[in-house]
Amino acid sequence: MAAASGHVEAAVEAVFREEWGRIVASLIATTGDWDLAEECAQDAFARALQVWVRDGVPSRPGAWLTTVARNRAVDVLRRRANETVKLQQALLLSPADGPAEEHAEEHAEESAQEPPATKAGDGIADDRLRLIFTCCHPALPLEARVALTLRTLAGLTTAEIARAFLVSEPAMAQRLVRAKRKIHKARIPYRIPPASLLPERLTGVLAVLYLLFNEGYTASRGPDLVRPELSAEAIRLTRLLAALMPGEPETMGLLTLMLLQDSRRAVRTDDSGMPVPLAEQDRDQWNRAAIEEALRILASIPGGEQPGPYRVQAQIIACHARAARPEDTDWAAIARLYAELAVLAPSPVVELNRAVAVGMADGPAAGLAIADDLAASGQLADYHLLPAVRADLLRRLDRPAEAAQAYRAAIDQAGTEPERHYLQRRLAELTSP
Repeated sequence: MAAASGHVEAAVEAVFREEWGRIVASLIATTGDWDLAEECAQDAFARALQVWVRDGVPSRPGAWLTTVARNRAVDVLRRRANETVKLQQALLLSPADGPAEEHAEEHAEESAQEPPATKAGDGIADDRLRLIFTCCHPALPLEARVALTLRTLAGLTTAEIARAFLVSEPAMAQRLVRAKRKIHKARIPYRIPPASLLPERLTGVLAVLYLLFNEGYTASRGPDLVRPELSAEAIRLTRLLAALMPGEPETMGLLTLMLLQDSRRAVRTDDSGMPVPLAEQDRDQWNRAAIEEALRILASIPGGEQPGPYRVQAQIIACHARAARPEDTDWAAIARLYAELAVLAPSPVVELNRAVAVGMADGPAAGLAIADDLAASGQLADYHLLPAVRADLLRRLDRPAEAAQAYRAAIDQAGTEPERHYLQRRLAELTSP
């Protein structure tokens, strides 16, 4: 029983990562109730932990979970049937000859219904993309748009989202509550807006997709450094967005950036899951097809205007992709591009990346000066990569005692086990006789 339970828990965790966004988006599309959608999806996953131990994992676990979640929504809406509109919603959700609620899990795979293929007016058959545009309504603050989508689409916890925004968990929880309340009170429609309104939503949508990809590229919490299903979903949705807005430079820039970053996924970690630094990766194992596609997209972006931040970041990663060997990397060009990015999208994280590039182009002392200024400002007080960068620069300057102190600070702040183990190994290398 213990072995079966462990197998089921692993299966539920895997399907959560793959299916959460689709299930919640489908429920929001059919009920219009964000909290109900999340509640019913959570109930379905909890039910799976019980039923799958007894009956085994179904061949289509996503379909099973979707049906159980929808049946749960039917039940809740029927209990609210004192309002006629809620009763109508329940009847629309309920399959004509579906199983009774108490037996839903026994028939979930057979009776699963896919989400509606289209929504009138937008022609895009993807509830997840509609969800992003709904979250990115201009009535919501930008950070709330991004946070709400990461919560509902990607299933990230409030703590994970707070870490991505470098704010406290209670503060992020309040933002999420206010965003949902605003959508409800303002009756923001669940749809992709008309073409004339797409540009005003684009900044928020791109930010959502970027952070979704980043959470997959380097997880903020948990046992694994990489969550490839999140990166793959971000790339898929960005391709949809590029088709919706063909020729839009920043969308093309973001897609290029994602493809170039993802091309290194196979060699970013070793067999034990530990991170492999860029300079130590086997470049022959990079995905050349993805790199070639990305460079073609980058070359096709219309010129004649100031590049946006995603295009500049894509240009930075392209410098790495074009270098056959680490020593061939044009660090001077990368440092210049980071300086340009710092003007377009100023942030302490961009400045930290500039410190790394300057440290490679002009020497570790120049990079350390930038990193030390960041540390003195307190802007990245809980961000483990700041002490990690300082540690590496101090090591290269042959200041082992200070480097060891910085490594210890980075280890204390790191959010994933692979990152902690990697930093502990570097610390051991530094302090070993």
